[in-house]
Amino acid sequence: MAKSLEQIRAEAKRDAKKNGKASGKTTAQERISLEKKQVGGKSDAPTNDAPQSLGEIALSWTRTIIGAFVMVMILNGVLVASFVVPTGSMESTVMTGDFLFVNKFIFGPSTPQMIPILNIPIPYYRFPGLRKPVKGDVIVFIFPGNREEAKPQEFQYYLKRCVATAGDTLTIRNKQIFINGVASAFPSEGRLSNFIESSDSDDRFRTFPVGAGFTRDNYGPLRIPKQGDVIELTPTNLVQWEIFIRREGHEVTTNDGKILIDNKEASRYTVERDYCFGMGDNRDNSLDSRYWGFVPMDDVVGTPLIVYWSWETNLPNLFEKFATLRPSRLGKVIH
Repeated sequence: MAKSLEQIRAEAKRDAKKNGKASGKTTAQERISLEKKQVGGKSDAPTNDAPQSLGEIALSWTRTIIGAFVMVMILNGVLVASFVVPTGSMESTVMTGDFLFVNKFIFGPSTPQMIPILNIPIPYYRFPGLRKPVKGDVIVFIFPGNREEAKPQEFQYYLKRCVATAGDTLTIRNKQIFINGVASAFPSEGRLSNFIESSDSDDRFRTFPVGAGFTRDNYGPLRIPKQGDVIELTPTNLVQWEIFIRREGHEVTTNDGKILIDNKEASRYTVERDYCFGMGDNRDNSLDSRYWGFVPMDDVVGTPLIVYWSWETNLPNLFEKFATLRPSRLGKVIH
């Protein structure tokens, strides 16, 4: 049957509409494919990422751990560090087993001074601090070594109270400390015994400096070295100053009664750094500057802020440690 002109026109319109829809669908698919290519994708790529290999997972975890380790080292050097009190030399101001947050920013932040866990010292740079330690501050510092050591056998942090600073003259008479002739107040939570060491006590062979004959309870007078001080040297008093000069980085020898510093004859020595004198608040049970000498100001790393945990650390069993937890010390401010 022959189609009328109107029928032919209507069919043509229907065909045009169908072709238009198909054309629009194809255009949309092409646009999606183009967008994927613009962001680096492929139109025929799977929507989910391929599973990572074991090596890729290990590499990712290694990067995360190293990043966290580096951040801890930076924060530990610049702002706040954690410190565990190993001995009772500061009791009862600070107790054995106290875990402390230490403010390292106040006296001068630094780059990391040692590799954590391995406890290996590394070269570091010290930034200027807000202030220097003053008399009465509780300080955390790098242990300078025993009395006759130019360098300590291992890197350690010590905790004591700063009782004198550079340029002060320290004297102890029957346990009472005098700074420049003025009596110093005893710490409110410190400890003392009634027993006083006599001048002929064996203690005089253990105290610093060698040969001075001081005792724990009767010490000095002794000037705390200050940068620029000039020390007159003789063959007689060299034994008292040799380790001090070596700690400042110099070689000390003698030849035919002459004193040589860095192979040059010397009769005097000029102090290169400022120092302070640290003592424990548990005054009669503390190995401190009375026994191993001055603390360089540059080696004072911070002052404790608060106790955030406290228990007996010398017990092997974790449950036994929890039984010794001291809730009353948590949050205690150290001063």
